[in-house]
Amino acid sequence: TRLYHAFGWEEPIYIHCSLITNEEHKKLSKRSGHSSFEDLIEQGFLPDAIVNFIALLGWSSPSNREILSLEELIEEFDYNHINKSPAVFDMVKLKWMNGEYIKQLDDGRYYELVMPYIKEVITKDVDLYKIADLVKSRIEIFPDVKDMIDFFEDLPDYDLDLYTNKKSKTNPENSLEILQEQLALLEELEDYSKPGIQDCINKYIEDKEMNKRKGLWPIRIAVAGKQVTPGGAYEIIEILGKEETIRRIKLAIEKLNN
Repeated sequence: TRLYHAFGWEEPIYIHCSLITNEEHKKLSKRSGHSSFEDLIEQGFLPDAIVNFIALLGWSSPSNREILSLEELIEEFDYNHINKSPAVFDMVKLKWMNGEYIKQLDDGRYYELVMPYIKEVITKDVDLYKIADLVKSRIEIFPDVKDMIDFFEDLPDYDLDLYTNKKSKTNPENSLEILQEQLALLEELEDYSKPGIQDCINKYIEDKEMNKRKGLWPIRIAVAGKQVTPGGAYEIIEILGKEETIRRIKLAIEKLNN
């Protein structure tokens, strides 16, 4: 201030941004291992999501919206709404926001960004674009993809307890029967598109007057070996194809028989 006065310059108006802390309310510091912008990019975050998130640290939009483009941030920013109290860098919220930005990506840009992560895991001759479509609305950062889709490459050595599900009213005993009956139908099925698979399995469920969950749970476990998957049985079977689907169901029947 004194230098401005000494040189006869007009003194600028100073605006102090909120201090940013971590979840333990300690000041962010590169020395303490906190991420820089470049680190976040390497971790799979989108630049626009990072800018949106950082802009809302210590400031809030008058419209109370949280997803704002750079143009909208510029238009709505008002330094009078900057909070004086410290802002917490909430990684959970940043991941959520990044997931929202991923959902908004057009297909071309999305495929360009997600494919390197998919190809790290999948080497088999399957439709990678269908896998990408399955996970688009389910991931928050791109590295999340790998643990979600690894079962397409190799069936995990899963525990038979996965066949027990209270909501589906399934257990290893009735799952074995369901899989044996569905195997015969899927071996005869020629149309392995999603609608063809869906019609086949749904007809079986209707003929058995079975709860839909009960008819689908065993086959999803058999083909994925996981309790949580980015898609349902129809989508997974379509991507795996007839040969691999039949192989995995036969392995499941063998496991349940033993």
